[in-house]
Amino acid sequence: MDILIIDDDPFAIKLLRQQLNRLGFKAVTQTERAADALVLMQNNSHCFDMIFCDLQMPEMDGIELVRNLAEIGSVSRLVLVTGEDKRILQTAELLAKAHGLAVVGALNKPVSPQQLRQVFQQDLCRLTPSVLAGHDGYRADRLRQAIVCGELENFYQPKLDLTSGKLMGVETLVRWHHPEDGLIYPDQFIPLAEQYGLIDALTQVVLNQALHHARQWRDAGLKISVAVNVSMANLSHVTFPDRVVAAANKARFPLTALVLEVTESKLMSNQRVTLDILTRLRLKRINLSIDDFGTGHSSLVQLHDLPFNELKIDKGFVHGACRDNSLRAIFEGSLEMARKLGMKTVAEGIEDSDDWNFLLASSCDTVQGFYIAKPMRAEELLDWHTLWTRRLGK
Repeated sequence: MDILIIDDDPFAIKLLRQQLNRLGFKAVTQTERAADALVLMQNNSHCFDMIFCDLQMPEMDGIELVRNLAEIGSVSRLVLVTGEDKRILQTAELLAKAHGLAVVGALNKPVSPQQLRQVFQQDLCRLTPSVLAGHDGYRADRLRQAIVCGELENFYQPKLDLTSGKLMGVETLVRWHHPEDGLIYPDQFIPLAEQYGLIDALTQVVLNQALHHARQWRDAGLKISVAVNVSMANLSHVTFPDRVVAAANKARFPLTALVLEVTESKLMSNQRVTLDILTRLRLKRINLSIDDFGTGHSSLVQLHDLPFNELKIDKGFVHGACRDNSLRAIFEGSLEMARKLGMKTVAEGIEDSDDWNFLLASSCDTVQGFYIAKPMRAEELLDWHTLWTRRLGK
């Protein structure tokens, strides 16, 4: 891995470089000026795998560098580092992500070896075969072919009752098995499906597959709910509720055990139609979850206007909340609001024992995350459930 350190403090560079070397990373370039880093990347066509960037620098600060990295189309994974207030670091991270940069870490100085190890461990989890191959996008006609030819496969992440630890349901997460690029994750193709009118066909394939698997689990004695992500773009045709009901009836799956997680990747294009569809879904006893609450377009207005009966708190407000007063306040406020509105709550992003112990002391209903289980294939769920039940001693 080729790494670049940008920091105006020579001692900070030396310390970080030594820590990286101890972790086995020897190809480390350093510079004390952001402008010099840009020259390296532009004039020498040098593409670094990862960039560690200090925010507080003279001449060109880290925020200016972020803007410039976006302008030159940098694909390097970015780690922001600063000795400034944690709120400044959080805002800088959001800004870099808004520019479309691949932010894999935001660290306070002095950076510890443990923080570095965590960055690289999480980075490996984020990397998909398509990213490793350096693919820069797919064509709509190729995605259409994938939908028709059965190249999409559902993976499922367990959702547990927080109090008992019992498996309550799963979230459906679609993957694309690309013949050349391997396993492609949804952030690489869902926006394309929305942009070119393929999202309805894609969602139908995912829904049918999820209901089929859920029926198989029920036949094997595992009666759990199944959640499927739908985009606001799906909610533009008044026939959507009827298609969902028809698919569930065909699979002989109870509507009360179906959850539709609405992801707001785009604003409502037609509020009247969306209200019509969501209200009909709830009248049919299908559960509606507002996904990634607190991010994107999700807002208090949506909770007030739309008939959601579940609130899913984004992992950005869950992971690390035990150590961050701001995250804790947002998380606890979301739980309290959901309780007063009579909504169930789901916390996603449980990545370590600290997150788990923090959640145990909360009033959250359901939890999911890598600490519990990573997304798995349908045929793996029953075996996982057996092992998990043994672990619980039940």
